Amino acid sequence: MVKLRLKRCGRKQRAVYRIVAIDGRSRREGRDLQKVGFYDPINNQTHLNVPAILYFLVKGAQPTGTVHDISKKAGVFTELSLNQIKFY
Repeated sequence: MVKLRLKRCGRKQRAVYRIVAIDGRSRREGRDLQKVGFYDPINNQTHLNVPAILYFLVKGAQPTGTVHDISKKAGVFTELSLNQIKFY
């Protein structure tokens, strides 16, 4: 199963995260399928590749709790519901 989750980057006490599509059995720093976003909790900055996230969600990827919250704030799920109508 593919998951959308955070991959830690940065240095000590200064963590930044990449949002990646990754196999659910892989470890946190494991090899990812695709990078789909970036999240900096210190500066509260987010950059998302919305078409890539929508692609993985339509294919059945499961976001983790934190990625779900970040995506919800960015309005990804409203676009997903609009795109679901177009696919059928």
